[in-house]
Amino acid sequence: MEKPIGHKVWAIAEGYIPPYGNGPAPQFTSHETACILNASDQDANVKLWIYFSDRDPIGPYKVVVPARRTKHLRFNDLRDPEPVPTDTDYASVIESDVPVVVQHTRLDSRQAENALISTVAFPVVS
Repeated sequence: MEKPIGHKVWAIAEGYIPPYGNGPAPQFTSHETACILNASDQDANVKLWIYFSDRDPIGPYKVVVPARRTKHLRFNDLRDPEPVPTDTDYASVIESDVPVVVQHTRLDSRQAENALISTVAFPVVS
């Protein structure tokens, strides 16, 4: 793309990983995902922080989204600096060195009738 799309900072105010799922893993494992689109011509170095109501934030988690690619980042898979806890309310802030677009998705498969929610994250304009 000639003109960059997206923003460098995004916030997801609502986060929660259900503690279990119903169905075969990994497809039906309950999870939260940040879908990150990097439409630019350079790799995006992304940092992510997790915020809680009763303790200090954790992070940054670091990932690279290659140029002109997308990455679906499951919060369940984040391990360094520590795993994101399940069955716990949280929020997240995502920062990139190039503009990206972030969408938030949750699969709640605790029942046989699965629920999927998805929303665009909040772009922070500076």
